[in-house]
Amino acid sequence: MGGEGMGPENFVALAPLASVALGAMSILLLSLFFPGPRRERSRRTRRTAGRPGGVQRDRPREAGVDAELVRMRINLLLASMATAALAGAEGVAVSRLLAPAGDGFAMLELDGLAAVSILIVALAATLVIWLSTSRLTSIRVPFGEYYALVLLGLAGSFVALQAENMMVLFLGLEVMGLSAIILAAAERGKEHAIEAALKGFLANALASGVLLLGIAFLYGATGHFGYAGLQSTLDPNQPLALAGLALLFGGFAMKLGLVPFHQWLPDFQEGASTSIAAYMSTCVIMSVILAWLRVILHALPDLGPLLAPVFSVLGVASIVIANLMALIQRNVKRMLGWLVIAQSGAWVLTFVVGGSVAYGALLFALIAYGLVMLGAFGVVMTLKGGGHELERLEHFAGIAESRKGLAAMMTLFMLALAGVPGTVGFWARWHLVGALVAGGELVLAVVAVLGSVVSLYICMQVPVMMYMRETLEEEPSESSSNELGVLLLCAVVVIGLGIWPDPLIAIRGIGLLELLQASIH
Repeated sequence: MGGEGMGPENFVALAPLASVALGAMSILLLSLFFPGPRRERSRRTRRTAGRPGGVQRDRPREAGVDAELVRMRINLLLASMATAALAGAEGVAVSRLLAPAGDGFAMLELDGLAAVSILIVALAATLVIWLSTSRLTSIRVPFGEYYALVLLGLAGSFVALQAENMMVLFLGLEVMGLSAIILAAAERGKEHAIEAALKGFLANALASGVLLLGIAFLYGATGHFGYAGLQSTLDPNQPLALAGLALLFGGFAMKLGLVPFHQWLPDFQEGASTSIAAYMSTCVIMSVILAWLRVILHALPDLGPLLAPVFSVLGVASIVIANLMALIQRNVKRMLGWLVIAQSGAWVLTFVVGGSVAYGALLFALIAYGLVMLGAFGVVMTLKGGGHELERLEHFAGIAESRKGLAAMMTLFMLALAGVPGTVGFWARWHLVGALVAGGELVLAVVAVLGSVVSLYICMQVPVMMYMRETLEEEPSESSSNELGVLLLCAVVVIGLGIWPDPLIAIRGIGLLELLQASIH
């Protein structure tokens, strides 16, 4: 531990991480005593193997244990969110953990930025869990293992979002990424899911190697792993330091799926089950961009002019190429995967401008993006027919005739994703572009606006198919109450904040900016 010891502030810093980590372990233990349907079926099959006339009839199983597991996970996530909110309300740097060399050299720190980041990711994870509850039965994924992996992924995410040390950051990103890959591979009977997991694993391994090499170079140039030490000793004129920065940001770009390190992400989104694709698009992607923001603010705050060209190239290339590729997609999940890349490119442009206004706009955009993307993937998840998901554009033909509510919500989410006025997506785009204009980056602002125009055409393909094409023979099945509840919540918030955005604008203009300014050392 070093000189500080374990005071009360250390336990506060650990609270979000401990809540999800202990939750994962408790759910794994519960699943041993209350096995899910898949495990029960396999046990009965083994017991009756070789018996004459041993035909199995699966008796219906009470869903009480599974419902309790879901509620337990939701309560744990809400507890971590409440802890983060309490910490953020207290102001700056409320708690530090494992600071061997005194103040400013913590391994983990729960400050304002970490609190807001944890709130955003935990809220998205909560909605993903509610969306995927009914989906697990159809894809035969054990409840206990699924929920434990999601919580372990969140534990890694929280570590990365609170990190004040490069090795701690690396550990958190690795745990988060591997959990998502294992979740994608859990659907072993689906060939595309295995392929998606393999591509995700290879891309994650390459990104981790590049990231780790960059960390090693930075350590060689400065003698520090800690963000505070890097901030005070890094000399960008050293070739070793420049190489370390290039490799570090290359690793982040790979994990985020930015162009030219992008091809794995649409493939992963298409092959993985929709619930895992939603988890990757929201929790994982948002965690990476927020962890990157933390590195820039806490470790590299004075290198803005040096790094601006890198962020400009990554952002513009991602917006242009991702939107062009999304134009030709016929699979809705793959289309959304390309739009995720385009959105990530727009977020990276805020790093060019820097400052609390641009970063406040980024946090505003992440909140809006999480709601909209979860809603869009949620509609795809609810459309099931013939025992499989209906995810191609043709499958949406004429859905407005039989599922008017789903069609209306999907239209709303696609319009919000394109930034149409009247939705929260418009205000997210407005503040991002406004931050670029205020920072003097007019060319980047024009690129962002043109990207929004192209994305509008892309997103309108789905409503056109739903309302202006004839219905196919395969009708979608009914949605569960969990799915409809989450979709309705997302729709109400998306349109409510689109019409009356004052609460979120106030948060962006006052609260988030104060937290950001307070978290900068």
